Amino acid sequence: MRTPLCKRLGIEFPIFAFSHCRDVVAAVSQAGGLGVLGALAFDAEELEVELSWIDERVGDRPYGVDIVIPSRHEGAGETNPARLEALLRAKVPQEHRDFAQRLMDEHGVPALPPESQPRELLGWTAATAAPQLEAALAHRKVELIANALGTPPKEVIQRVQASGRLVAALCGTPGQALAHQAAGVDIIIAQGSEAAAHTGEIGSIVLWPQVVRAVAPLPVLAAGGIGTGDQVAAALAMGAQGVWTGSLWLMVEEADLQPAQHQSYLAAGSGDTVRSRSFTGKPNRMLRNDWTEAWARPDTPEPLGMPLQYMATAEAVARAARYPGRSQAVDFNAAGQVVGMINQIRSTREVVQTLAEEFLEAADRLAGLMPEE
Repeated sequence: MRTPLCKRLGIEFPIFAFSHCRDVVAAVSQAGGLGVLGALAFDAEELEVELSWIDERVGDRPYGVDIVIPSRHEGAGETNPARLEALLRAKVPQEHRDFAQRLMDEHGVPALPPESQPRELLGWTAATAAPQLEAALAHRKVELIANALGTPPKEVIQRVQASGRLVAALCGTPGQALAHQAAGVDIIIAQGSEAAAHTGEIGSIVLWPQVVRAVAPLPVLAAGGIGTGDQVAAALAMGAQGVWTGSLWLMVEEADLQPAQHQSYLAAGSGDTVRSRSFTGKPNRMLRNDWTEAWARPDTPEPLGMPLQYMATAEAVARAARYPGRSQAVDFNAAGQVVGMINQIRSTREVVQTLAEEFLEAADRLAGLMPEE
């Protein structure tokens, strides 16, 4: 399984694991892959705490950080975070805030304590992601910076590459991949529609080879629907140099999910997810529930653009997160279609080892199909 990208990053397996949980990130890197911490929900000070914790536990192993700078969003161009937040808050209709809160009330989810009001503007913009980037680059074991939405700004690419790190960016079409390549991105992550969170409409098995051919010889990571080692083998057979995984790590022992969320994921089948704009304003794959169904009805508010939709729903999302046992019918549970293949809780190391073993079995099966000399 060792690809040129493994050698460049000093990892044993071409398994890249995205997670918002620092324990999972550290465990994947310790097991020979590359853990990637999602930085979206952390401010710079909080991210510093998370990264320092990971540093202490990965030894000499590398890891990555994922930030979110969409190429297009409301308020783009404003560089002052405080002014940007005020500008955007004024654009959020009260109707959307009220609808989100009413859904929580109707499902019996308790209100937040007055002292626990959430931040409405997370790292959805260049202005708010800049401090996160600075924090990440202060840690020498961070070898990869990935941008989850769109082509990273030119100054971000230059800043990361000047520090000796690699820049990756996710895409959902060959055209987006070519835009990343033209901007100087080091690694393209081709994410099929099956994937969790923000994703496009093209399926993985169609998208991966298209992107590989479009940007060759730039390395490509395959994402979307990967949960087994034979799927890893398929991705590498199509020319990818590794796999970018996310949903696979929701159900490991190290994940910081509550029991109610665990049960939601364990009970879900591959047909129980939906792409919905109800959380962030961009199509986002998650478990289908009363929340996603309510926002899709013709008689309810149309979801806003990014980042306005999250600003309208932030308090509702925080209520659901605080009371997961009461909120699963209206909670945001990001999940790709591979969730239907995850039916047990295992350690991160066991998952990595199983992927490697299944990859070897698949490679042996393919080798057995070759004619004898």
